[in-house]
Amino acid sequence: MQPIHEIYGQLPPQKKIAITMHQKPDADAMGSALALYHFLRQFGHEVSVISPTNWARWLNWMEGVNEVWDYELEKADAEKALDEADWLFCLDYNHFSRTKTMAPKLASLRNTKILIDHHREPDEPSFQYGVSNTGKSSTCEMMYDFIVNSGHREKINKYIADCLYAGVVADTGSFRFSSTHASVHHMVAALKEQGLEHTKVHEALYDNFLENRLRFLGHVLTNKMEVFYELNTALIFVSKMELLKYEIKTGDTEGLVNYPLSIQGIKLVGCVIDRDEERKWSFRSKGNFDCNSFARKYFNGGGHFNASGGHDSAPLYETVQKFKQAIKENRSLLQ
Repeated sequence: MQPIHEIYGQLPPQKKIAITMHQKPDADAMGSALALYHFLRQFGHEVSVISPTNWARWLNWMEGVNEVWDYELEKADAEKALDEADWLFCLDYNHFSRTKTMAPKLASLRNTKILIDHHREPDEPSFQYGVSNTGKSSTCEMMYDFIVNSGHREKINKYIADCLYAGVVADTGSFRFSSTHASVHHMVAALKEQGLEHTKVHEALYDNFLENRLRFLGHVLTNKMEVFYELNTALIFVSKMELLKYEIKTGDTEGLVNYPLSIQGIKLVGCVIDRDEERKWSFRSKGNFDCNSFARKYFNGGGHFNASGGHDSAPLYETVQKFKQAIKENRSLLQ
């Protein structure tokens, strides 16, 4: 994989470009994709943005989201755009497998593939150009660097600023996580100087849910959370029946894993959601507990040191028991 700066000089000539992201995109994935979309269109490129799946309705405020293809629902149009693309940008994922059913299609393409991502262990041979930096807070911060370092800072308009800020504030936990380095604040300061209205973005991300989600959170925190004080660990487990009862949609469980971190002494939180095809895990930690290694070892996952995900084909009860056994095996690291 050649360094990303090798494509800076190739930006002006008009091309057909496809931008992709991971399945069930969050604010960082969608924000970086749409920021790049608005940036590249200023060069006259024909740009298509493709999500492997649907996304949370609270992302629909982002300018340009109505132009995003849902691969599962609009496969023919999405594949046409992929086939015709000269460049394929791969944002916020390190391996094609994170794009679910779109993965075989991406692997088969012969266009120029460009990676911009901050997750561990990227599949570098699959990309011709790119940058992978686990020290960055978010792909949106990396997208900001990409635009500025390419010499086109002046192209950052309101739409780009909104999208970039949304991804950064989401992936840093509103600037609380250790990944919030000085570069993050320098970026936000620069965006503010260019007119960013951060309050409106924050409200769009966090004050944009339906009543049923709040009632769902109350139910989960009251009835579906276990705390293991002797292991400084908390667990949340949600069944398919509860998702249906509270009419939970894509994105409504976002951030659920973070709530138990506010409990004094808690170092690790595991949250499992019972989906149709598998059980989806999220892990968050404080201090020196490595979520990435934990997720890889026990739950077919990975991610960042203090924030990772995983999945399990076992039934909900069995995967919960696996988690309880896993934290016992890691007792020395949790105390």
